[in-house]
Parts: sequence; C-alpha cells; structure tokens
Amino acid sequence: MHIALLNQHHHNPDCPATCRHFSFMEDLVQRHRVSLVTSDGWRKVRITQCYNWVPEGVELHECIAPYSNKMGVRKRLKSFAGFAGSAFKRTMQLQKPDVLWAVSTPLSTPWVAAQAAKLRGVPWVFEVQDLWPSFPIQMGAVQNSWLQQRLYNMERRLYESASHIITLSPDMTDYVASLGIPREKITTNYNGTDFCMVDAVQEQEVEALRQKYNLQGKQVVLYAGTYGRANSMPTLMQAIRSMAADRSITFVFTGNGYYEPQLQELAQQVPNLLLLPPQPRADVFKLFKLAAISLVPFNDLPVLASNSPAKFYDSLACGTPAIVTNPGWTEAFVAKYNCGWYAPAEQPEALAQTIRQVLAQPQQLQAASANGAAIARQLFDRRQLMRQVEEVLLNVVKSSAR
Repeated sequence: MHIALLNQHHHNPDCPATCRHFSFMEDLVQRHRVSLVTSDGWRKVRITQCYNWVPEGVELHECIAPYSNKMGVRKRLKSFAGFAGSAFKRTMQLQKPDVLWAVSTPLSTPWVAAQAAKLRGVPWVFEVQDLWPSFPIQMGAVQNSWLQQRLYNMERRLYESASHIITLSPDMTDYVASLGIPREKITTNYNGTDFCMVDAVQEQEVEALRQKYNLQGKQVVLYAGTYGRANSMPTLMQAIRSMAADRSITFVFTGNGYYEPQLQELAQQVPNLLLLPPQPRADVFKLFKLAAISLVPFNDLPVLASNSPAKFYDSLACGTPAIVTNPGWTEAFVAKYNCGWYAPAEQPEALAQTIRQVLAQPQQLQAASANGAAIARQLFDRRQLMRQVEEVLLNVVKSSAR
C-alpha cells in the first residue's frame, strides 16, 4: 500500500514536541510505501541531531513554509496558505498513492487532501488533532461571523468528503458525530506516547538531574509544553506567585512560546520557579520521572476540553499523576482511573490549593502514580495505536477498490 501523509507540522525526536507521526511512519514504512508531504517549519527547532529528519525509507516531499508558536494570526495564516499551495502541487506530483492521510491542524491541510483525492480518484482519511475552526474562533482569531460560518461549512464538508475520520479524543468523536457524521465512520485513536523512550530512562539519569538543578528534598511540579495563549500561563504564574513562600515545592517548566518573556521575568522574582530550555523528545521523559506531579492546563474554553495533550500521555506513562483543568474527557479519565486530579480552569487559587493537597498526601500520590502507569500501558502505547490507524487505512483502500 502506498500511503501519502500530509502533515504541515512534522517533528522528529530531536525536537521539543510530540512525535506521533514519526513513530507511526517508522513502523508503517516496514510494510508499506510511505510518502510524507510536509513543511520545513520545525527543522530549526531541532535541539540534537540524533535522528534522521524522517524515518529511514520514508519519501520526503518538503515545502518551504516557516512556522512558529510565537507567530501572530496574520503570519500563521500566511504560513498555512503557503503550505497548502505547495502541498497541493507536491501531492499532485506524487506517484498515485492508494490513500491520502491528512493531519489537521490547520484545516487547510485536509482541504488540500480532499481536493487532491477527488482529482486523483483515491480515498482520503482525515485525522483531527484539534477541532478547527472551533479552536481559532473561540480563541478570538476569527471574529467575522460570515467567515466563521464559511469555515464551519468547510469543516463539515471535509468530514463528509473523507472516507474515514480519526480523532484523538472521545470528546472530539462526540463532536464530529454531533454534526451528523455516522459513528462507524469515526475512530478514536489517542495521541499516545513512546514507551520505548519511557523505558530507556535510567534511575541514575533522573538523580543526576535532581543533583544538577539542586532539587534534593524538593517536590517537583512539572509543566512540559508550549507557553502558548491557549495554555493558561497567566493562571500558572499567579499560582506560582501565591506559593513562593513554600520552599519545599519547585515548579519546573520546559518549553517556549508566547508567554516566555513573562515567565523569565517571574523566574527572576520568585525562588520556586526553574525554567529549563526546550528538551528533545527522549529527555522530556527524564523530567516527568523526576516530577511528583505534572500540570495539564488550558484556558476555560469549551473547545479545549476536547483536546488530546501530549503531556498528559507522557506524564501518566512515566507514573507521574497529572492535574488537569478542563471539564472534558481528561477530567473524567483521571477520576475513573484515579491517576490525577481536576482543578477548574483559570482559577489560580483553586490550582494552588489542589497542588498543596495532592503533595501533602504521599500515599494517594503513590497510588495515582501506579494507576496512571498501568492504564497508560494499556491504552496509550503508540505501537498499538499505530496498528489501529494502519487497519483504518487498509480498510479504506479495500472499500475503495470494491
């Protein structure tokens, strides 16, 4: 089977980001021909040079389309449009694939796949990583009501056009189904994590980090992710300020993004915030194993309750319970499996109180750690998740042939 994957935001494990599709392609290319149409936008954020940019055997078709989490709306739109135009050309020039597999965000990438699939007479699969256009609209990036409706219409047509839809959370599946899309056309496939990297972490490496950053005797609260406008950074900063007098707790942040300058300023003012530079994929797991708990915060927006944050999966896989702030599937998940806690979004006092209560109960913390690690092995292993995606792609190709 020849699979053509369209994904504007390709990363590899040298980058400070999740590498879902790198992991998937690494396995798929052992049995199938895989062509990747992507941008060069994330090459510059490589921290190490330990991995090939794409797995060996994957055919790379790369477009020039700069991108950064620090970009404003206009620059992002320019990036999305630039990639869409180049990706369409590259996709049409490919030797005819058996199936197109398009990853959003943004919505322009599946739109390209839909047009190319129609012109080339092949099926396509729509992978929904975030709900667009709901996300940019609720974030205030698209305020014109006429344009909003046009984007919602485009979204629905894409769901109808796709041969199958893959979502990364149960709430995303419910949303797509609420638009009248048959549930048998939708597969929930968690973002997942890489247990080969989790299992590679040695205890002495974790202890070396503890010594390096003078964290002996400290309870570490970790945030590993984007310092973005959707990630409730002001809430975290207020909570940290309110807990500055408690020298037994240290907040460790690793990442970058829009709020980086404000976080750097805060780190100069309080003794309990340690800012680390972005880490390559393998090293992030060392920090999760160092931490007592991790934070998975987002703004108080309905669309964000459905998302599928990589840091949630990475944290549980390392046996690090998570505090989540959205009343969606993650809140239900940590309650059902007793592997974390919920604090209401954008309420810094409630978050600080939850952190204090959790860290004051070592037995509950230990139980949540074991529960999280166990359920993550069962549900979040990317090797198993990839098999599910492979089955979707094969079934779509078989159906198309019939």
